[in-house]
Amino acid sequence: MSDEQNPARGFVVVGVVPNSGESVVATAADLAARFGTGLLCVSVEPDRLAFAEGIDGTVLSYPLDPDDYTETLSFDADLEARLRPIASARGVELRTSVVAGDPAQCLSHLAEQLDAPLIVVGSREAGLRGSVREFFAGSVALHLSHRQHRPVVVVPLAPVPRSQTLPWEDEL
Repeated sequence: MSDEQNPARGFVVVGVVPNSGESVVATAADLAARFGTGLLCVSVEPDRLAFAEGIDGTVLSYPLDPDDYTETLSFDADLEARLRPIASARGVELRTSVVAGDPAQCLSHLAEQLDAPLIVVGSREAGLRGSVREFFAGSVALHLSHRQHRPVVVVPLAPVPRSQTLPWEDEL
């Protein structure tokens, strides 16, 4: 099924990070196929601040660290190459976007602009680094579930058996 034969009616919005597993996008693509929508994979640069948005959706931003200046944001080509077959196998149109700022706010804003039926994100990253980041910033899924009205699907990235402690319990 090509995009021309079955054009997408709207998009499921999914937050992606370069090193995440494909399970989040696979789940989002399955849902997009069921809803008859396309899939918008969004990479958020939290270390940048957006200051303007063009009419075409491009975001103008600057880095929080002045030594880390890059002129433009672009979606990771290797990541897109890994994600495209996942969407294609399900007959789902794939689009990508890179935005700057708070991940929950950015995903919510895009979902609102596109009237997305839902937002898909992965669960928290295991380990101290993920816990510290979430302690200060809070979980993206948690913020999305309390700060906007669309359904949020959280895909477990590394489920922990009941017999083991949860990642954040080890770090206390």
